[in-house]
Amino acid sequence: MVRKRVIVSGVVQGVFFRDTCRAAAIENGVAGWVRNLPDGNVEAVFEGDDDPVERMVRWAWHGPPAATVRDVDVRAEPPEGLSGFEVLPTPRGWV
Repeated sequence: MVRKRVIVSGVVQGVFFRDTCRAAAIENGVAGWVRNLPDGNVEAVFEGDDDPVERMVRWAWHGPPAATVRDVDVRAEPPEGLSGFEVLPTPRGWV
């Protein structure tokens, strides 16, 4: 079990990034969440077996067809035992 947190920058909001990410994660059997950040980036956490999580990290480098990904910052974290994959609301007060 592994966990990766990614911050995706570029044109990644308003292009169905979160919904497409959720669908890809479910298809790959990966748990976690995704949300827009107030600075225009997207943050996601992927948890599961190594290969499916790595597929999701690679997916984040291109995202859905309308996205233009400039960079993906990837950080390994201790797994929390998440189940399911959800779209979270944008955190309030973040700039």
